[in-house]
Amino acid sequence: MTRNRQVELDAVCVATRLTPQSRGAVAVIAVEGTRATECVARYFVSAAGKPLASFPLNRIIFGRWEQPGGNGEEIVVCRTSESSLEVNCHGGIAAARAIMNALAADGAVEQFPESWATRHSGDSIEAEAWLALAEARTGRTAAILLNQYRGALRRAIEVTIDELTRGESTAAGQRLAVLLERSDIGLHLTKPWRVVFAGPPNVGKSSLMNCLLGYQRSIVFDQPGTTRDLLSAPTAFDGWSMELTDTAGLRESEDAIEVEGVSRATSLLAEADLTVLVFDATCDWDTQQEQLLARNPKALPVINKCDLRDAASEATQFVATSALTGIGIAELMQQIVQRLVRRELAPGDAVPFTPRQVQTIASARRAIEDGQIPSAIKALKNLIIGEEAGAGK
Repeated sequence: MTRNRQVELDAVCVATRLTPQSRGAVAVIAVEGTRATECVARYFVSAAGKPLASFPLNRIIFGRWEQPGGNGEEIVVCRTSESSLEVNCHGGIAAARAIMNALAADGAVEQFPESWATRHSGDSIEAEAWLALAEARTGRTAAILLNQYRGALRRAIEVTIDELTRGESTAAGQRLAVLLERSDIGLHLTKPWRVVFAGPPNVGKSSLMNCLLGYQRSIVFDQPGTTRDLLSAPTAFDGWSMELTDTAGLRESEDAIEVEGVSRATSLLAEADLTVLVFDATCDWDTQQEQLLARNPKALPVINKCDLRDAASEATQFVATSALTGIGIAELMQQIVQRLVRRELAPGDAVPFTPRQVQTIASARRAIEDGQIPSAIKALKNLIIGEEAGAGK
């Protein structure tokens, strides 16, 4: 199927999948253009037995999508205007793909969701927020993105442009600095923070991760070296999306598979947003443990199996936990969130949430510091209207 970002709707029928290409209860396809109703009607049979074009606008129409060869499924169609419809089918990939292929066979052009969002949004930031909302994994992150969709970030940029125009470069620079401070949160509104559990073998890393997840993701066994591969699972703490990863115990070994597991674990530590370094309360503190802690100064240190020995008084810098009894699990969740989400957001705060936004804001701030005010204003204007649109003005 042909993909084209610049589509003339008055000349062709355009189909766009609006929901993400992943599992879901419902998939939504927008069909637009002068032939939109004709293309959909070729395959859609309403339950009422009436032609699609005869239904009033904005009426929910139940029926079946009849594929060539007799295959089909029940769907819901709504004509939102004389030249646009929404097709709602079963979620996932296969059902929506079959409908898109059928429309393509009738001459429809498939369009990227980004192009659809740009055409239907008032500005570039609104379009990006619309797309990001589909990727939000929690209500908390979706609420922040919804604020940006409703104009929080755009208004902050517009205020900054006004300040620069009035010669208030110090205030403008400070405003951009605040936005950049919030960007770490913004970039994780659609991408989970990566939390890696590491430490010596048999300290209870797998049990601890399973306890945090609420189900048995990792195999638990009392023999050191049980975990060989990287095991990841998604979750959320306090409304923030996380990806937890269990790793092989960090030790010397002659087992080739375990050596590879340790190598992968070591590599992942450098990429993680946070390392939870787990130790065993029943083991005496030694030089190897001290060295492991010293090599990971930014890690969150945890001492597990504290139900078997009172370790809290021995190492106050550790979070004392017991995966068996649940002691300290709530505190561990809280500590993970505090380490990753290092600032509070007020309702309605402006937050940059894409790499493009962060890079442009950082560039504008550098231009202000260098005294290049016109360049800073131009960059911020392009942030709102989009670089391609800005280039044409």
